[in-house]
Parts: sequence; C-alpha cells; structure tokens
Amino acid sequence: MITIATLGPQGSDGYRAASQYAPDAKLLLFNRVPDIIEAFLKEEADFAFIPIYNTREGEIKEYFRLQELLTDGYWEDNLVLPIHLSFGCLHQDTAKFQPKNIIGRGSVFKQCEDYISEHYPDATLMTVPDIGAAMEDIKEHKRLDYAIVDSEELLLAHNFDIVDREIAAHNRTRFAIIGGNLSGETGYDATAIITRPLKDRVGMLVDILGEFTKRGINILDLRSENDIKTQKLQIYLEIEGHIGNDLLQDALKHIEKTVIKEEDSLRLLGSFPRVDMRVKKIRSFGFIGTGAMSEWFADRLENEGYQTFMTGRSTDLTPEEMIKNADVVAICVPISVTVATIQQYGPLLKNGQALILLAGESEDTLAAAAKVTDKGVELMLVHNLWGPQALTMKDKNATVVRTSRSGSFCSEFEAFLYKHGAIISQDSPTKHDLLMGVGQKLPTTISTALAMTLKQHKIACADIGTHSTLTSLYGILAMARIHNQNPRTYAEIMSTGGDGRKIVRSFAENLLKVVEMAESQEISGLCEIIENSKSHLSPQFLAQHMKQSKVVDSVLSQSNG
Repeated sequence: MITIATLGPQGSDGYRAASQYAPDAKLLLFNRVPDIIEAFLKEEADFAFIPIYNTREGEIKEYFRLQELLTDGYWEDNLVLPIHLSFGCLHQDTAKFQPKNIIGRGSVFKQCEDYISEHYPDATLMTVPDIGAAMEDIKEHKRLDYAIVDSEELLLAHNFDIVDREIAAHNRTRFAIIGGNLSGETGYDATAIITRPLKDRVGMLVDILGEFTKRGINILDLRSENDIKTQKLQIYLEIEGHIGNDLLQDALKHIEKTVIKEEDSLRLLGSFPRVDMRVKKIRSFGFIGTGAMSEWFADRLENEGYQTFMTGRSTDLTPEEMIKNADVVAICVPISVTVATIQQYGPLLKNGQALILLAGESEDTLAAAAKVTDKGVELMLVHNLWGPQALTMKDKNATVVRTSRSGSFCSEFEAFLYKHGAIISQDSPTKHDLLMGVGQKLPTTISTALAMTLKQHKIACADIGTHSTLTSLYGILAMARIHNQNPRTYAEIMSTGGDGRKIVRSFAENLLKVVEMAESQEISGLCEIIENSKSHLSPQFLAQHMKQSKVVDSVLSQSNG
C-alpha cells in the first residue's frame, strides 16, 4: 500500500485529490505544506500532494519557496481537482441567517471573494490552519453566528447545514504530485526547472527566454523571486516537452554555459504529463491527405494533447471512417484536387463538427465547402505560408479566412496557431486570393519564366552574379529556390483559381506595355509611370522595404566575401 502526504482534514480538497489519485492509499493529513514536504523527505510518505495553482486564486505563492527543499524526489505528475465550495452553519433557520464571523482557510477566502463581498460584506473573515478543529469548536460552543466555507462533503461530515452551494464557479486547483522517480515520456509533457540563486545582471531573463524562443519551445509558466536567505535572483520555469527531448536539453545546456555561466545553476524539478487548465472543446483532428504538411500539423497538435487521425490513399483508416470519430476534419491536399476532395467528403460531416481547409486558394474552396456541408458544420480556411521543413511557426505568416459558420472549434484552432507564434492575418476570400496572386502566384510565374529565358539564350549560371547588382539578384534567388524544390508545389501555385489570376494577367499586360515603351525609348513616359506608381506606394512602405533591402544586401555581401 502506498502512503500519500496531503493537506487535511478528511473531506478537504487535498484529501479528495489524494483519494482520487489512489483510492486505496494510506493518507497522512497535515495542516501545512512544509509538514507535507518534511514527511516526504523523511520517507514517511511515498508521495506528497502540494496545491500549486487555483483558477480563481492564481498561483499559490507558498509552494515556490518550498521547491528548493525538494533535494530528493521529482515532480512526477499532476491532478486537477474541481473545487466545489459551499457555505454552511449550525442547524437553524438558514433563510434568515446573517453570520458575524466566517471561518475558512486562507486560500478558500480568495476563491470565493466575490460571493462573500456580495452576500455578507460586513462579516469578519477568520482564517484558520485547522478547519476541522474550528468546526468542532463551533459545535461545542454552539456559535450560531459563525459560518464555515469549505467543501459540501466536509460540512456534512461535521453535521453542518448547507446555506448555499457552488459559491465559486469555474473553480479548480492543480496539485503537484511529488514522488521518487522521474516520469517517462508520454508525448504530451512539461518540464519544471528552477535556478539556483543567481547573480543578477541586465538582460539575464530575456537571454534565458531567447534560448527557448529560437528553438520554438513554449514556456508554460515563469516566475522569479529573490531567494530569502541570499536575496539573489531565483527563476522558476515550466516548459513544454520532456527533459529527454534533444531540443530542450540543448536549450538548457546553452542557458547554463553561455547565459548564466555558472556550473550546476539549473535544477530539474521533474517532467510530467502536461496540464492544461483551459477547457478544450476539441478532442480530435482528422486529416484527409497524408502529405508532409498534414504530418507537420498532426505532430504539433498531438503535442498539444489532441488525438489525430491520418487518412489517404495509402492508409488503412479511410476518410469515411475517420469523419465519424473526429471533431475537426482538416483537408490538406494539392490545390488542384482540393475542391473535388471537399465535394467527395464534405457531405459526410454532421452538425457539431468543423471543416478546416488547409489550402492556398480561398474563393472556390470555401464556396464548394459551403455548398456541400450542413449549416451546422463550422467552416474556416487557413493558408499557412511555410513548408514542412520549418522547425516552428513562430514569426511565420498565416492567413485565416473565417466565415459566418466559423465557431468555437475554429477559434480554438486559430488560438493554437497564435500560441505557437504565427503572424495571423484575417482576410475575406477575395482579398486572400488577390494577395496570394501578388505574394505567390506572380513571383512563381516570373521565376519560372526567368529560368526558361536563361535556358533559351544559353546564359551560363556562373556569369549571372558577375553582371548583377545585389538588388537584381533577388529575382535570381527566388528562381533558385523554386527550382530547388518540388516542381509540383509551384505548378499548383501557378494554377490556382480565384482573383489571383487577375494579378498575373494584369502584370503580363503591363509588362508588354513597359517593354514596348522601353524599346521605343519613351524615357519620359517610363519616368511618368514610375512616378505615378510611386504615389500609390506609401512613404512608410517604401522606407520599411528599403531598410529590409539594405539588410539583405548586407547579408549577400558577407556571403560573397
């Protein structure tokens, strides 16, 4: 039989949390968290349960200072317990009850502060370390003007009447479970680290965070305090991922050696299954399409705790079977077959599900989806402007096209993009396709035509750089990038429909006009065109992009050297 040290008395939140975790365990009940830690360190208990966060109270400050006492053992797991607080008193006419004194634990008063302020603003609040003893004292001395705030179970166990139930809505407490072993990897983990007391310096915290940011590692929690004994800075971090993850280990190694520059400056508190105090509505995502981009999204969604299903021509699981079990269906297939895929599988979705289109063309795809799906199916398009080779989505552009049917599931997926650092633009279908004509369709078309021209005139690649300015090399760089990757991807981009086609056709017409004027040496007319176009481009736009050009020129100069 295992033994658990937790906060008492019987019927308290700590008691219920430990009982829920291990119903057959022997429980050691204490009134103070330091006593729980001491019992664990003395090996009187196999596990220690420590409350660390409450959704209404926030961080429970006491536990930060106690972490340094955990020289032995690891933070192994967590338990999130719904807290149902009730308001009770000795047996009397509860309809007329107006207490002069309200008894409770300090944390409880913080959780139900709104209720007490509204109903009993004049009562005196009395915080006690031992709520069970306080209740027995009230009964012994028949204190009819005293009230108790705690769990209904505890109130009834001491024969108190219930005046009011659920006096603090949306109330949950997270308990850390301290044990003797480091937990194994589950795929949805977090790691807790605390620094030794550090010599403070300007930029220390920013530099520490930067090591995680550039590796795409998310920080779940961060706190800093001065160590009581030394008054030196001490930092606590809770980080996404297991301590066994290579990226996380690399970040911690660099922090210790190049940022803090002190040996053994970081101490591992533990790795454990990740806890999300938010309420997630989505349980599962199903992908139609098994390409690299689908796998990229599925991997990151699984790391957020979602179940994912992959379906395609080569999978045993069929899209028809997957759709029955997924909350959100994502279609991620080549642009040329997106509409046909929507028409085939869209009618199978039922009200209460969501369809997210991971696609590069908006107008036709959304129109097709709206036509073949029920009105109760949520609908949204997301165009991610990065490929599966990207390590993270931080600072990458993502265009979101919401519809009148975009609901809570769509918002949750958008929040997932935002959390991981994507720069999100909200577009209408028409605006999206026009801008994609400028940002993708046209540059790809130009790059393809440029490579054709080089081949047609037998221009040697080695000669291009010697006859180019740094600025004129930009087009060459884009051409090289396109011709160094999967040609199908760029053929799909050039073949997209929607209003993006207007951009390419307008450019072709304008190009022919400029060529004809140049060949006729209409210099004044060409100057006039440039000046007229300049008036459309704002000074801020020109200044910003001129600055970016100089940065690119600087990089190109260094690479040439």
